[in-house]
Amino acid sequence: QLTDGAKVWREVERHGDAAVVLPYDAERRCALVVRLFRAPVFDACGEAAGEEACAGMIDDGDAEVTARREAMEELGVRLGLLEPVAHVWSSPGVSTERQSLFLAPYGRTDRKAGGGGVASEHEGITVIERPIADLADDANRRRITDAKLMILVLALQLRRPDLFA
Repeated sequence: QLTDGAKVWREVERHGDAAVVLPYDAERRCALVVRLFRAPVFDACGEAAGEEACAGMIDDGDAEVTARREAMEELGVRLGLLEPVAHVWSSPGVSTERQSLFLAPYGRTDRKAGGGGVASEHEGITVIERPIADLADDANRRRITDAKLMILVLALQLRRPDLFA
């Protein structure tokens, strides 16, 4: 029952919360993103693959542990410092999922593996190291379609404008 007295039926999806991270190399002015196939996106518009921020479901209740684990699995990068950006609802009209968003500095020596995800999960992830300026240009031109990535690129611009000069 809503506040106006109306009785309605709503479907609610509950599948847990997620951690999301955009690792960036301040020295080389680049960031790591993933490119992968998403069946719902393909079904909706025929897009075969898209770029996203690295993300994964929180299994153990710790968003920072999850962000570091996913960065190693998907991107092959070991992260130290995580910079919290936001804790947001991913789709509040239908889902209880909240996403913990992080920025994370990394350097060349932190790249420890090829990434690509866990083979048994069949994610088909391609790791892409993008110039930060190109990500900002894509954000400004409305070419970023992943909300997580868009938020993190804009947050990086606000927090580290020196990287975009």
